[in-house]
Amino acid sequence: MGLATCGIAAGGDRVYTALEAAIRERGLDVRLAKVGCIGYCREEPLVNIQIPGKPLVILHRVTEEDTAAILDAVADGDVPREKALCQIDTWDPLVGDPLTFGIGFKDIPRYEEIPYFAPQKKIVLRDAGLTNPEDIEEYIAVGGYRALHKALTQMTPEAVIDEVIASGLRGRGGAGFPTGMKWNFTKKEKSLQKYIICNADEGDPGAYMNRNEMESDPHMILEGMLIGAYAIGAREGIIYVRSEYPLAIERLTKAMDEARAHGLLGKDIFGSGFSFELTLAEGAGAFVCGEETALIASIEGKTGRPRPRPPFPAQKGLWGMPTNINNVETWTNIPVIIQKGGGWFAGIGAEKNSGTKVYSLVGEVDRVGLVEVPLGTPIQTLVYDIGNGGIDGREIKAVQTGGPSGGCIPASLFDTPMDYEHLTAVGSIMGSGGVVVMDETTSMVDTARFFIGFTNEESCGKCVPCREGLKHMLMILDKILSGKATQSDLDLLKELSGIIKKTSLCGLGQTAPNPVLTTLKYFKNEYDAYLKGAK
Repeated sequence: MGLATCGIAAGGDRVYTALEAAIRERGLDVRLAKVGCIGYCREEPLVNIQIPGKPLVILHRVTEEDTAAILDAVADGDVPREKALCQIDTWDPLVGDPLTFGIGFKDIPRYEEIPYFAPQKKIVLRDAGLTNPEDIEEYIAVGGYRALHKALTQMTPEAVIDEVIASGLRGRGGAGFPTGMKWNFTKKEKSLQKYIICNADEGDPGAYMNRNEMESDPHMILEGMLIGAYAIGAREGIIYVRSEYPLAIERLTKAMDEARAHGLLGKDIFGSGFSFELTLAEGAGAFVCGEETALIASIEGKTGRPRPRPPFPAQKGLWGMPTNINNVETWTNIPVIIQKGGGWFAGIGAEKNSGTKVYSLVGEVDRVGLVEVPLGTPIQTLVYDIGNGGIDGREIKAVQTGGPSGGCIPASLFDTPMDYEHLTAVGSIMGSGGVVVMDETTSMVDTARFFIGFTNEESCGKCVPCREGLKHMLMILDKILSGKATQSDLDLLKELSGIIKKTSLCGLGQTAPNPVLTTLKYFKNEYDAYLKGAK
């Protein structure tokens, strides 16, 4: 049963309870287990059925009323065809041996034939929705902790960093800084105490990639952090999660307890002499704490506000010690890179943009959910091939990438590759991976106002450009939407945007004007319509 937050919200917990009761009442030899989310959130609740010797079949839009039909079919060695979404006969977990489920059910489409899944390539989400996130033995069974064993027993810390550098992995938190280079900075600092931190403070409206990664496969995050800690010489680590993610917190905590019980956290891991301890810190939900220096301040018990850099956290971070911070998705790639090799990873994606990226595809798009594709995949592939275009056939007008600080990209530019450089060139950013789709019914001026309102609310107030500038941008946008603005207001809005971008202290203020600048550039006609009094 798919029981990440999305599955539970769709009623999966009720289906699970109904199945559990019916299995018990019938006395069936059926094992019922929890899995995470495979990403096709529109089709939740999802139920996987695996009859020995036959393919794994995914049922979709399952309700409590379907319980009897499901168990009747299973008792006969079959599955209810009317609920079948697709089948999987083999699966490659990348870090372990391929799984062979079986053959049969020729009338049920294969996973690769489903338009939503066909263009995708799973690295980060390789086990999401297929394994039990609350059972370390399932993670080990599909190759979990093999990469850690390889790193600790066969590689030097320098060799681990070299492999990450060779992979070309860039930080998946938004800035896209080369991960191996970042690790090297921390490793070269001469200090007896170093820290690593997992930034799980995902706060973009509509973005939930990291939440699902934590809920569906928490051990891959732990394994990535353990490898990173060994590489840079850290003995302590912290996972910083916003408190609005209770299920992620619950499953990460259980995963850490299981890892300790199996000797994978603590002293002398794998008899290598390497010791490492991990704790979890809950954030209060401040968007600005996604910025690494604000995050560090929050962990230290201070108000979450950024500080000027240098010194960078790699030199002087948590408690004044060298600290390496990567986000959830960055850490999840590490075990695959170490196990498969940096060259293998570098062969996926685009030039200077290796690997895959997980996006949350949301908004006015027919098929919503989590999508993992190679970097460099065009926007149109996400919106049309995977997302199936607009709801009820409505025309798509734009997408916003990169969360509230990202830009709005018009449909005419949907051939733009989704990578760091190309998105920046059209006025947007990669961000953590949110993709909000807007159709013909959307007002782009109202959209810009929404996101400026969000960043204004979330500004920490430390620097004047962000604190005062966003407030005034919001006032001008309200004036425009009320039909009372003039051309001079529009000119001032653009001027303010440029000043705030250039003079703000941290990334929040530096990128906050992007929705306004891109809508002014690509949808100027909508602003002009408001100036003329037409709404």
